[in-house]
Amino acid sequence: MLELNFDPFPILETERLVLRRTTLDDAQDYFALRSNVDAMKHIAKPLQTSIEETKTLIYKINEMISFNDGISWAVCLKTDPKMIGSVSFHRIEKDHYRAEIGYMLHPSFWKQGIISEAVEAIIDYGFKQLHFHSIEAHIDPANIGSEKILKKHKFVQEAYFKENYYFAGQFLDTAVFSLINPNSR
Repeated sequence: MLELNFDPFPILETERLVLRRTTLDDAQDYFALRSNVDAMKHIAKPLQTSIEETKTLIYKINEMISFNDGISWAVCLKTDPKMIGSVSFHRIEKDHYRAEIGYMLHPSFWKQGIISEAVEAIIDYGFKQLHFHSIEAHIDPANIGSEKILKKHKFVQEAYFKENYYFAGQFLDTAVFSLINPNSR
């Protein structure tokens, strides 16, 4: 079984980005992301309607990190500490050395390769530092941008579940992609 410890919190850097812990100081920026219709279009969660909801989410994220049950990073440009997105391993199956990846970015930063750069950094961290055997992603099949990011990083589609998720009065499909640690073979 995996033994994880996110203390001290791992700050990751890429060519353009700093991936750091989300704090209450990020509440306004995170709210701007989680209340944005375009950013949330393919995420089956309700739009946030208040800063208090966002602060509660930040608290839950940091509690998850404290218990070593998952980890989430605020995505920031090196030139600006403002949170513009997030990347995470929000569901870690320690017994199976497997984690689910998630990511989102404010639409004003789309199509610049930012999420791809952040995803690459956490995949590397997940395989080399956390010793995951595999990483999976559950996405809305209509989210072509997310599918392209996953395929760019060599994820393959493992499953397609029809109407397996109920949200906002309708049943939604889920596509599951996975990447096996290339160093574990």
